[in-house]
Amino acid sequence: MRVAGRNVWPSWAGLLAFGLAGFSSVQAIQLDASNDESVKKAAKIVATDMMSYYTGYRPGDNPGNLPDPYYWWEAGAMFNAIIDYWFVTGDDEYNDWTIQGMLWQAGDNLAFMPNNQTKTEGNDDQAFWGFAAMSAAERNFPNPPKDQPGWLEMAQATFNTQAPRWDTSSCGGGLRWQIFTWNNGYNYKNTISTGGFFNLAARLARYTGNQTYADWAEKAWDWTYSVGFMTPEYHFWDGASDLNNCTEMNKIEWTYNAGVYLLGAANMYNLTEDQKWKERTQKVLDSTDVFFTKSNIMFERACETVNTCMVDQRSFKGYLARWMAATTQMAPFTYDQIMPKLKATGEAAARTCTGGPKGRSCGMKWTEKKWDNTRDFGQQMAALEVIQSNLVTRVAPPVTDDNGGTSKGDPSAGGKPEQPKPDALSYEITTADRAGAGILTAMMMVLVGGSAGWLCWD
Repeated sequence: MRVAGRNVWPSWAGLLAFGLAGFSSVQAIQLDASNDESVKKAAKIVATDMMSYYTGYRPGDNPGNLPDPYYWWEAGAMFNAIIDYWFVTGDDEYNDWTIQGMLWQAGDNLAFMPNNQTKTEGNDDQAFWGFAAMSAAERNFPNPPKDQPGWLEMAQATFNTQAPRWDTSSCGGGLRWQIFTWNNGYNYKNTISTGGFFNLAARLARYTGNQTYADWAEKAWDWTYSVGFMTPEYHFWDGASDLNNCTEMNKIEWTYNAGVYLLGAANMYNLTEDQKWKERTQKVLDSTDVFFTKSNIMFERACETVNTCMVDQRSFKGYLARWMAATTQMAPFTYDQIMPKLKATGEAAARTCTGGPKGRSCGMKWTEKKWDNTRDFGQQMAALEVIQSNLVTRVAPPVTDDNGGTSKGDPSAGGKPEQPKPDALSYEITTADRAGAGILTAMMMVLVGGSAGWLCWD
């Protein structure tokens, strides 16, 4: 029959076609986390869709940048995911983009403070790019051309620019969230900024054997505990304002805060074989149980259950998965506790990858084991991280300078002077300015608290 000049199928045929299309969509990614080829196939699909968001390779675009609404630091996290993807699967399709993007964003001082980001860059933002460089060194990712800096050199430069920012003017130490006084959040000291510094210091200590890095890792850990960002039960709060000397905690728990300290502690244990670090690694790992259901599926408890996860928070689960997987190699005694969680979560995450125009975009809520009608770069990256983490048992552990590492380093990297600030940003910071920054910080904390602040550890 015909309606308005168009052929119309009989209703049974339409229903059959719809059913077949739906069946095809639901079956887009089949993952058996115990089967290497199944994991590689699933990871390939998810990585391809993740990289479809990246535009930095296009003429006229800046290499290493993601388009709005995604943040600059998420591109650093993306390249880290691709480095791990290459290492566990052997697929080098995105290696050239990764090398190009990381070299471009390293900046003049090689510490990932490029001119296009410096004025708004935070310590945690910089750390995520440093993690990518560190992972490239640890995994023997293809080195840049000989006339370019090495991955290890970039990680060292990142550390060398962050260590002088250790701030004892308030709260007894720690790193501020923001680097520069004019940025909202400068008066906030948070766990991820100091945790990123701790993680990088611990990994550099293991890779190079340099005691200075190990000393800084100890210092960062001890401060996190003493200031109260880490509880006696090894749970991690988000942070606190230094305007009241960090006495009022923002008691939100994020997956990535636990993860960043977990891998740092595991690296310190691997380096020292000290029972102190073994116990710390174990207790941080035990504390991550709050992020898993009884069936071992990970969820972002601070925002996911109330649908308030913002752009960056949608990727956080992926970093816990990444760092849990790496922990099994640095502290093998954790293997039996971690891998069942990565297996169950990886399979659940894959079952959400049935959305979008191709029927394979990944959802946010892995606990539902179906697509939740959301599409986002961050949750695509998180799904890739947990899926590919199931291959960590099939690859060698991270190398070191003395054991197979090929990346060139420079202990003094990052020493080049920073670019001069524009005149508008060079004025003296007054008491009124600081008061204004304090008001903005307070407003920021209210906004963060509004999305998840009601959810405290119980």
